[in-house]
Amino acid sequence: MLQILTVCGNGIGSSNLLAMKINQLAKAKGIALEAKSMDFNSARGQKADLIVTVKEFADQFPKGSPVVAVRSYVNKKQIEEDVFPHLQALIQKGGQVE
Repeated sequence: MLQILTVCGNGIGSSNLLAMKINQLAKAKGIALEAKSMDFNSARGQKADLIVTVKEFADQFPKGSPVVAVRSYVNKKQIEEDVFPHLQALIQKGGQVE
């Protein structure tokens, strides 16, 4: 099962909503994953197959981190367009948390 972290400043509002949307979309597509929300400082020390956040936070993760920037925390269509191509690539590679 893929492990996804959704990240915002405090880890309660926006990232929680984003995690919920990603979980809903994944379920509808038959993709096994667990998306959970986290604040930026906590997320920097976590391992995940993919970290999903907005550009302002994405740019602050170390180079080489598996980070995807979304245009919106709430718009399902934009979340799907921004995140799911990366999830499909991970699935094809057999990506899992090490």
